[in-house]
Amino acid sequence: MLRKAPAPLSVWRPINIDRFLLGAPHYPEHVDETFWARDAQRLADAGANTVRMGEFAWHLWEPSEGRFCFDLFDRAIEGLAERGIQTVLCTPTATPPRWLTVNYPEVLRVDGHGRVAGHGSRQHADTTSPVFRAHSRRITQAMADHYKTNPHVIGWQTDNELNTTASESHSPSARLAFQIWLQGRYGHDIAALNRAWGGDFWALAYDHFAQIDTPRDMAPGFLAPGHVQDYHRFLADATAAFQHDQVEILRAAQPDWFIFHNLGGLTDIDFRGTFGRDLDFIGFDIYPMLYDEFRRGGGHAATQAAYLDMCRAWSGNFIVPEQASGFGSQPGFSTLNPEPGEMRRMAMTSVARGADGVMFFRWRPAHFGAEIYWMGVIDHDDQPRRRYAEAAQFFGEMNRLAPEILGTHVRMDVGIAGADFDNQGAYKTYAMGLPSPHEDAVILHRYCYHAAIACGFIHPEDDLSPLKVLYVPHWVMWKPEWTPRVAAFVAAGGTLIVSAMTATRDSDNHIHQSLAPGAGLAELAGVQVVEFGRIAAPGATGLFPSWPDRTNGAHVPAQVPQATSATRSYHHSIGNSDFKAAHLYEALDMAPGTEALGIWSNRFLKGTPSATSRRHGAGRVIYLGTYLTEELAEALDPVALAPAGAVPLIAALPEGVEVSVRQGPGRALWFITNTADAPVTVTGVPQGVDLLSDQPCSGVLTLQAYGCAIIKQG
Repeated sequence: MLRKAPAPLSVWRPINIDRFLLGAPHYPEHVDETFWARDAQRLADAGANTVRMGEFAWHLWEPSEGRFCFDLFDRAIEGLAERGIQTVLCTPTATPPRWLTVNYPEVLRVDGHGRVAGHGSRQHADTTSPVFRAHSRRITQAMADHYKTNPHVIGWQTDNELNTTASESHSPSARLAFQIWLQGRYGHDIAALNRAWGGDFWALAYDHFAQIDTPRDMAPGFLAPGHVQDYHRFLADATAAFQHDQVEILRAAQPDWFIFHNLGGLTDIDFRGTFGRDLDFIGFDIYPMLYDEFRRGGGHAATQAAYLDMCRAWSGNFIVPEQASGFGSQPGFSTLNPEPGEMRRMAMTSVARGADGVMFFRWRPAHFGAEIYWMGVIDHDDQPRRRYAEAAQFFGEMNRLAPEILGTHVRMDVGIAGADFDNQGAYKTYAMGLPSPHEDAVILHRYCYHAAIACGFIHPEDDLSPLKVLYVPHWVMWKPEWTPRVAAFVAAGGTLIVSAMTATRDSDNHIHQSLAPGAGLAELAGVQVVEFGRIAAPGATGLFPSWPDRTNGAHVPAQVPQATSATRSYHHSIGNSDFKAAHLYEALDMAPGTEALGIWSNRFLKGTPSATSRRHGAGRVIYLGTYLTEELAEALDPVALAPAGAVPLIAALPEGVEVSVRQGPGRALWFITNTADAPVTVTGVPQGVDLLSDQPCSGVLTLQAYGCAIIKQG
């Protein structure tokens, strides 16, 4: 396996290794050693080339402080290698052993209520703790030194799903580290911090940095947005520093190793910062049915596509170290079980959306612990059944097609601004009951997904030229240096859609002293916001579904009177469609040369613009004075998407069929998958060769339930 230096972070970035990683997370420590040879043979027979091991085994790597033991994993690695399976090891810092937390209790997290974490779960240690960081470096160094010459260890995963179980800590060490971080950010100038945090509001000013505490919710009122945002910036920097310790050690020990992290969530991790730049690529653990239920999504197929596209925006092509293989559960939840064929279909969707490696979680299920009903490729009785057959089919297909897939990127005609840590944080500091940029973006993504329009997420600092449309979903923090980039995109023929509330705050969460949108967007869009106000969400009877009860911190039913002030209905029209607006209205003043694209059609705004359009060079800028709804997203298609050339990849795509295109030098790969449980016929398919069946495709394709095709052009 060859590793090249990674290219700069970008949604278009290819993976920098020459192997399509296929396999499963494997836990030899969970079964008797008599199972190991059979496991290795079955993995090899299925076509796997890699396993991931060791992320929760610190107590085995280091049974007592300073005494390291590698025998168990040495034997497991060697046995797998004898059958052609290579190993990705993990730093085991997500689960510090009991001797560590007994001897060094100061490493434990403290939550916002002052409760100290205990042993018995995972991620209970505070990554801001200098003591814990020292132990992390020590175990990483020992493992790196031991395996640096082992040819069967090809790469590393740092920790495991950092910050997914918990990210915040209010321990004494976290408080001190936060104070030190703030001194660095503000140049040891407490006056600069007070200005940034708005210290003259509610007498929140500080005399010196030692007075500053970590922010705790409702203490007892709402906190300064600048304080909260800086705390989460600090947590992201602390997480990056924790990982950087490990990366430095691993890189020094063996430069040929690739290093990644398996993303389980986006909490307090800035992948566009040091955290992502340290890695070769990102790993994204994808459990479509779990995420869809947790987020109340629009079906697990659409949810999977959205999550993968968001992940790709952070750093480009990725691997999936944990791809759902079956029923999943922990004591507090359980998921649906993929039906026959669906496990392979979900893995194909991952590849279609940018995965250059897939590992099914997990090889075999556990017989003890907090995931005993989380099924694996092999069943509890050690028998391979339909999940093994699907894994083997998928592995065989990907082994054969890896040369075609590697080096390609996912086509996007519509890009949604994403992958910006500060805008995620800014929303959380001052949400106002409005949808987040993510919640708004998913509405447009889901529309494009069902309409078969190539859509994904992109950062404004990436190359925008492959796009036809760029949508900005309520980014309240807009950096002035982004405006020339999007202006150049528009001048070259692109369409920019800017949504309400964009560019209303600076990086300190201060409101601009000029009318929105700020940072040069008002001039580009030819519009100014002279007034704004709330509108109830679709189907709501009031603005506030609940209000925090200050007596016990719980939430109780709203006591807000259901008066007309909360139930006013605002309508607007685009083209021939008239529909209710939701969440927020803006009253807009248009500059000369700007035209009304949409009109408010009732109440005091009647006859004024709700959406505007302005030419700039060969393209145009559209400004929306409201938030997206499903109806508005659909209405934008004929007036904004289609005129820009963002049209369906396949017209009249049957319900339940998804399409995505990966492009590379001299070739385009059309991934067409049936996410439904019944056969379907697709017409209008491009002519080419189906790489899965080796049959020519002349425009009509029949897919079985959960069936897939990869049509190659070029």
